[in-house]
Amino acid sequence: MELIIATIASLLPIINPFSTAPMFLAMTQGDSDSYRNIQAKKGVLYMVIILLVSLVAGTFIMNFFGLSLPGMRIAGGILISRVAMGMLNPSQDSERSEEEKKEVSEKKDVSFTPLAMPSLSGPGAISVIIGMSSIASSVIDYLFIVIGVLIVAIVVFISLRSASRLVKYLGVTGLLAMTKIMGFIILCVGIQFIVNGVMAIATGDVMLQFIQKALQ
Repeated sequence: MELIIATIASLLPIINPFSTAPMFLAMTQGDSDSYRNIQAKKGVLYMVIILLVSLVAGTFIMNFFGLSLPGMRIAGGILISRVAMGMLNPSQDSERSEEEKKEVSEKKDVSFTPLAMPSLSGPGAISVIIGMSSIASSVIDYLFIVIGVLIVAIVVFISLRSASRLVKYLGVTGLLAMTKIMGFIILCVGIQFIVNGVMAIATGDVMLQFIQKALQ
């Protein structure tokens, strides 16, 4: 049960459907509500597939590249913290060229890219899932993480389907405030990832052996 809550608390702020809602409206501008709902459903489905593949392959990726769990946690924490800082200090969309903006606006099917990847299941969400996979020690643990991912997917789908009403209700100021709140939560998650990684290194067998040799 704790893994379900941990998965939701870690993923939901990073995915941040509140900030994705206005972008989704912009990408589907001029489309009917039925087509917009189809795009939202497909985008969330792709997001779930990407995250579940990352969950299953996370341990294999770590073993293949010889990555340690503390190192993965520290790297994931740094990446998550970087995403959080961008949310706490949002910049105008000046980095995106006019060609990219035009391509997004003219794109017929936006469900996989840019909606599912990288908006909903970007590097931050994937790194969180890989980190969660390193914590899981049994099939039940993986099942709890999957349940957490599915709950997040339901919340995201509801947010995208209600995008027009959400933006109208919160307004630009409300969305900005919500993004900053989510950014702070994400920053806390990232810092905790780093702390856990550093503590694991500091209390690991290698460090203890080093200290023992230094004291001899």
